[in-house]
Amino acid sequence: MIKKAKRGNKTAFIQCIEPYEADLYRMAFVYMKNEHDAVDVVQETILKAYEKMNTLKEPAYFKTWLIKIVINTCLSKLKRSEKLIHIDEKHLALLQVTSADFSLKLTLQSLIDELSTEEKNVILLHFYQGYSFKETSEFLEIPLGTAKSVCYRAIKKLRIQIEEVDFYE
Repeated sequence: MIKKAKRGNKTAFIQCIEPYEADLYRMAFVYMKNEHDAVDVVQETILKAYEKMNTLKEPAYFKTWLIKIVINTCLSKLKRSEKLIHIDEKHLALLQVTSADFSLKLTLQSLIDELSTEEKNVILLHFYQGYSFKETSEFLEIPLGTAKSVCYRAIKKLRIQIEEVDFYE
């Protein structure tokens, strides 16, 4: 089917994509944090995949190739829309805002957001997508030892963050 899709067969391409739509959406949602943006990313990914189908070298890695497109699309979309407003203590006092107004529920997702892009990618691929360290390292094009050390470093950071908020058991 993938060979037909590489030759431009739209029906074959759709049949190749369908089994992975949920995986693509899940990965996009983790990065984008809302349904609308995640759906946009998946649509953009499918379009990019169709246009670049001839660049797929190994049909066995079709899913990995798609996930990589999703991650790159998410990262570029987030980079374009990065609009952070930092409020310092002086301005908070002027606004008469209490700390209770800022109390948010601590979730694993918010902790993962604090990780570097490399750490986040390894954690998401290994734990959320279920890839082995070997597959994760191949996917991210980094050495196996690096994938493992990045993962363990990220886990250590997550543990420290959890302990700091007395959420650790």
